[in-house]
Amino acid sequence: MAHAGTLSIEHLRKQYEVKGEPLPVLEDITLSIAPGEFVSIVGASGCGKSTLLRLVVGLEEDYKGEILLDGKRVAGTSLDRGIVFQEHRLFPWLTVEQNIRMALLNANLTESEKRRTVREHIGLVGLAGFETAFPHQLSGGMSQRVAIARALVTRPEILLLDEPFGALDALTRAYLQQELHRIWQAEGITMILVTHDVEEAIYLGDRVV
Repeated sequence: MAHAGTLSIEHLRKQYEVKGEPLPVLEDITLSIAPGEFVSIVGASGCGKSTLLRLVVGLEEDYKGEILLDGKRVAGTSLDRGIVFQEHRLFPWLTVEQNIRMALLNANLTESEKRRTVREHIGLVGLAGFETAFPHQLSGGMSQRVAIARALVTRPEILLLDEPFGALDALTRAYLQQELHRIWQAEGITMILVTHDVEEAIYLGDRVV
């Protein structure tokens, strides 16, 4: 089981430059998330939810305030923080197994350890038997499960989910919500979900922000 991270966001401010003018996106955000907690962040389109996740995962560094993981300032991307986007972003020329294994490229594991952990995570997301399938042979929901496995295979302390089910039909979405809840209980890691769906936020989250 992965170690669950403690995330502290303190007086976070973020702005972009648009036509030479500052555009504030996040203003004085303070949020503390306990180890193993599942927090849902709800808001209208354009309110800065995805920007917040991008800052936490380390894809952007130009901000004011503090983002701390286990007391250490977040600087750049790291295997400690996994992310799943709305689009699965799988490599179309790689199989399910190969797509998940790509996340372990820089991991300090032996070949046999990599094979074993990839196999475990394919089982975790319920895709045993599809190891050699290519993305074009999978449904949207199956592809998103591959993306979740790829994000979890590095054993991150925190998993960030940016509207991961937004592009799916209602039945597939409901099924994957149940699956995500099961995976969270099995792995015990900290999860942060961004969504505009209030029902999804309430169903999945310990706490809604």
